[in-house]
Amino acid sequence: MACDANGTAGAIRAVAAVVTEHRIELIDLDRAIGDADHGENLNRGFTAVVSALDSATPETPGAVLKTVATTLISKVGGAAGPLYGTAFLRAATALGDRSEVDLEGLVAALRAGLEGVKARGKAEVGDATMVDALAPALEAAEDAAKQEGADISTVLIAAADAADRGCESTVDLVPRKGRASYLGERAVGHADPGARSTALLLRAFAEAAR
Repeated sequence: MACDANGTAGAIRAVAAVVTEHRIELIDLDRAIGDADHGENLNRGFTAVVSALDSATPETPGAVLKTVATTLISKVGGAAGPLYGTAFLRAATALGDRSEVDLEGLVAALRAGLEGVKARGKAEVGDATMVDALAPALEAAEDAAKQEGADISTVLIAAADAADRGCESTVDLVPRKGRASYLGERAVGHADPGARSTALLLRAFAEAAR
């Protein structure tokens, strides 16, 4: 089953609700190793995204994601705006003007999003960033998409499960990027806020696809 523009917009609204629900958790995670603004910034950004989508729903899934990207880049401070904005913008470009997202398009969007984050943040797996959640999510999505009977829901669930595990892995890593890297070994024991928000977003997409 494919997902059209309305379905994509609905999934983004579900993401916004999850960000609001977990705002305090993300603030607390960021307070431990950063400047405590990750949850607030993301919440402000996705609130603005919902307002933009309420004004006019774009005609294609790619256009929906482009609206998300441009809104986040303009409204979200810190590293989250440029990183998430780049991820959504690359995903939008990967989808092009297709009217629906199918399995191939979903995996292509995830791959493009990861490539965008890595290019923008210069981070790799093991640096204790959102890449540690997004990279295994892509790998799991690629594997799940090859299975007989796979659909968008099963692929996103596999991606979300892998992102959860990837986020947990950051607890034991010494951060090598961002503000958390200034703490060095003292940051060990804390999950990366960006990895956690990435896992939350993917889980919201998976639940919306059900």
